[in-house]
Amino acid sequence: MGNIALVVGASGIAGSNLAKQLIAQGWETYGLARNPAPIEGLNPVAADLLNIASLQSALAAVSPTHVYITTWMRNDTEAENIRVNSLMIRNLLNALSPKRSVQHVALVTGLKHYLGPFEAYAQEGFLPETPLREEHPRLTIENFYYAQEDEVYAAAERDGFSWSIHRPHTVIGQAVGNAMNLGTTLAVYATICKETGRPFIFPGSAAQWNGLSDVTDARILAAQLMWASTNDAASNQAFNIVNGDVFRWSRLWNRLARYFAIEPQGFDGTIHPLEQTMANDSDIWKNIAQKYNLEEAELSRLASPWHTDLDLGRPIEVMTDMSKSRKFGFTVYQDTEDSFYDLFAQLKEARLIP
Repeated sequence: MGNIALVVGASGIAGSNLAKQLIAQGWETYGLARNPAPIEGLNPVAADLLNIASLQSALAAVSPTHVYITTWMRNDTEAENIRVNSLMIRNLLNALSPKRSVQHVALVTGLKHYLGPFEAYAQEGFLPETPLREEHPRLTIENFYYAQEDEVYAAAERDGFSWSIHRPHTVIGQAVGNAMNLGTTLAVYATICKETGRPFIFPGSAAQWNGLSDVTDARILAAQLMWASTNDAASNQAFNIVNGDVFRWSRLWNRLARYFAIEPQGFDGTIHPLEQTMANDSDIWKNIAQKYNLEEAELSRLASPWHTDLDLGRPIEVMTDMSKSRKFGFTVYQDTEDSFYDLFAQLKEARLIP
């Protein structure tokens, strides 16, 4: 039997890019989401992860060998994040358990594993040593990533499959309706600045402006997911995943402004939250979408300024160590500036920005 992939969250940044790579490699690929996005070659599976009966029905004829979990659901509190996100994974793996087809489960989490959940995100008392390494112990506070991991570990022990955990930094890639989408958010913000003549103001902290940082291209995340799920040496391991280079926003911000032919404004001693800056831009975006015949006129479907503010407002520089992946044999590299420029080109081609 050949490899059969089930990509959970196939409409998101990580899931859609992974599905495309799996299909390109000849895998039979199923994409599960509440509303699966059309992807050529993808077998859509519409299901609600919070409803096990919905999952059992939708997956009745699907017996995956490899399961990739790339989705989560944001809630008002971390306690509710834990309840909901662990339930989604438990329901999924319980629905698949009787099939006995699953060989590997890969779970995508992120750097909140080290930085803390939204309620305590990179705040005093929870600031880790950088670069971030997989050996760092769990924080002594509630974190829904830990609950997700524990569901995978328990199901793996019960059903005998291998697993891998993947911890990206900010993921750069194309998706509409994604809850965390820094690259597209900045592209939309830059477009609004260009149309209105406003300066392209860096929204974040001094530490982020001056310090070193890194990001994760959705394509390199997909590459690592495929590598770990098909390489015995990488089984039952957690891996960081970033592009492999570092940058400073103090340089990249000006480069992004040059790309859009707008005037950059760097850190001026004050944080300027993008959520406030863009709070009244919905009608402006609708006008831009109409003017340029864009595919998406709802600003909230493209931009997630709240998440960009979390990333760029952190009080420390954030670098992610990739030594473990390198030692295990994953050596793929991606230039970060190219990640942004490639994304902008994709957004233009899809008529999501002018």
